Formats: sequence, C-alpha cells, structure tokens
Amino acid sequence: MNEGPDRTAILKALDAIVDPKSGKGLTSAGLVRGLVLRGGRAAFMLEVAPADIELYRPVRDRAEEILANADGVELAQVVLTSEVQAPSMPSLQVTPRRQAPPAGRGGRARVAEDPQAKLHPMVDAVKPPHVKKVIAIASGKGGVGKSTVSTNLAAAFARLGKRVGLLDADIYGPSAPTMFGLDGDPTFDEEKRLNPMEAWGVKVMSIGFIVEPGTANIWRGPMASSALRTLLNSNWGSEEEPLDVLILDLPPGTGDIQLTLVQKLKMDGVVIVSTPQEIALIDARRAATMFEKTGAPILGVVENMAYFADSSGVRVPIFGSGGARAEAERLGVPLLAEIPIEVPLREACDAGRPLVATNTESAAAQAFMELARKLS
Repeated sequence: MNEGPDRTAILKALDAIVDPKSGKGLTSAGLVRGLVLRGGRAAFMLEVAPADIELYRPVRDRAEEILANADGVELAQVVLTSEVQAPSMPSLQVTPRRQAPPAGRGGRARVAEDPQAKLHPMVDAVKPPHVKKVIAIASGKGGVGKSTVSTNLAAAFARLGKRVGLLDADIYGPSAPTMFGLDGDPTFDEEKRLNPMEAWGVKVMSIGFIVEPGTANIWRGPMASSALRTLLNSNWGSEEEPLDVLILDLPPGTGDIQLTLVQKLKMDGVVIVSTPQEIALIDARRAATMFEKTGAPILGVVENMAYFADSSGVRVPIFGSGGARAEAERLGVPLLAEIPIEVPLREACDAGRPLVATNTESAAAQAFMELARKLS
C-alpha cells in the first residue's frame, strides 16, 4: 500500500543539492518553501532574486528529479519564481488632526497619504492567455460575502452559456473548494501549468487544491504573491475555446495580493461588495479608492445581506438599508444587485452547490442571474 511521500526523507534528499549562492544544502539554505505532499504529489516553490533565475534553473531541474524519484511520488513540481520589486507606494506623512485642539483634549496624530502621491495605472499588466474578460470581486472587509457573490456569479455566467473561470485569490483562507464541492489534486499540462478543476460549468483554481487540507499558509507577502502568480498562469483555455470571463474572488483588504493583481493583471472591472452597515461601507470605500488610483474601472456595487423576507413576504432590513445605494451614487456607479439573506443560500454554500444552479426560483438566485446579465 502506498503511504505517500515522506516529508523528512524528501527534505533530506533536497539538502544534498548545493545552493550556488550560499554553498549550503537547498533545505538548510531555506529555499524549499511551501513544500506540499498531498496524495502522490510533491511540490514546492524555489524563490530567488530576479537576476538569479538562470543560475537556479539547473537547481530546479535537479530538485524535480529528486522529487520524482522519491518513494510515493507520482507527480513532482518545483516552481522557480522571483519577486520583482513593486513600484514605490505612496509616501506617508504624519499630520496633526487639529491645529489647536480644544482645551483639556490632546491632539491626536494620524497617518495620511501624501496628497501628491498616486498609484498610476500599471501599463505592463496583461490578461492570462485565452481569457477575454477579467472581473474582480472585492471589498475592504471580511465576512461581507465576496466568495458567495463570486461563486454564484460564476455559476450564473455558466447558466447564460458563458465559458467561465473562477480564481480564488484568497491565499490564506481559500473557500472555493468548499463552495463548489471540489476535492482532489489538480493536474498539469505539458507546459507544467495547473489545470483548473471544473464543477457546475465553472473552471475553478484555488490554493486550497494545492496545500495540504487543514494546514495554515504561514507565508509572507512575497511568497503569497508568488503562489498567486502560479495560480494566475493556470491553463484557463485555448485559442479555440477561450474563457469568456474570469472571476477573481479577492481576499479582504488592500494588501500584497490586491497590489500583485493590479500590477500583473489587466482587469476589465471591479465589483465592490458590501453589506448595508456603515462599518462595512467604510472599508468598501477604502477598497474602491485603491482601485480608482490604479485605474481599474469600478463596475458597480453589490449589497449583500440586503434584507430578510419574512413569512408574509415583508422585507426586513436587518443590517440597515440604503447604505450601498448611497455609496454607489457617491462613486458614480450603479447599484448592481441587492442580495437577500436566505437559508437556502447558506445551505447551498456549505454543501458545495451554487444556489443559482440548484434553486433557481429563490430571490437570491434570481438576483445573481440579473447581476450576471448586467455584467455580460
């Protein structure tokens, strides 16, 4: 019976490869990053400086050979990658909140963006091969339902006859495998690109397919960005059958992952997701500001958890009302959808069945379908 690859044995074998820069073994030099042993697959990232890529190609090839010959390994991959220095970010300056604080109250300093600084549009950004349109689903706050919107929007596009893919860009908290009911290991094409898995008419790629289940991805920003670039370079389509649309399910916030995507990926637009609460809208504004500064078009706002319909059909605005519409007006973009709170929607997400594919008559499913039509 195949018990799978042995981590200790593999790390020891990789340490026999000499790092050409430090003279240490590859493992001892800390170059074996993100080692994944899952089923019969063994993979890790070899991250080096951009100037050293050619120097480390033979190292990568030797490491793959060692992995491939290890007991229990059926598929071996070593991703050679480098972190290119990003353009400089806006400088920060500390300014007093008030020139003269009221008596008895101390003035509080704040960190503010330099008003002269801009994040200019990234002219080198490109789309993945054989992808016609890229739409990002974003917000500044976790828990507002970006993944729910992304999953059901992708499935709605599929119902409209589109060739659609979804990239789960949340490296630290991937949810696409659960929401699409997918499990198992991805395969690779002849160019060693990942082949997305497919469910409900959607091609899906997520770090959750690659890392060992239940493990935490304790990665610094450069490592997470490198992993994201690997996912982006997946085999999304062909010249004969390109994707009509690729949905990006972004993590919350405005950090490394979002900036990597802005720098590397040409987006056709961004959809901002928020709940009606002011606390969620505050963070949604931050996300919108980042995309505005980078030149990514904001297509509109989606209000999730907009209301709950009671047994008599009366809409109850549990989290308030009108906030997302007002924010859309402030941004000068449309309010694209108001998604209600529904028990079937929660159940569908947990069960790995997109609501729009399994309960087409529900109010939420119809709202997702209308959203897909507006974005087509």
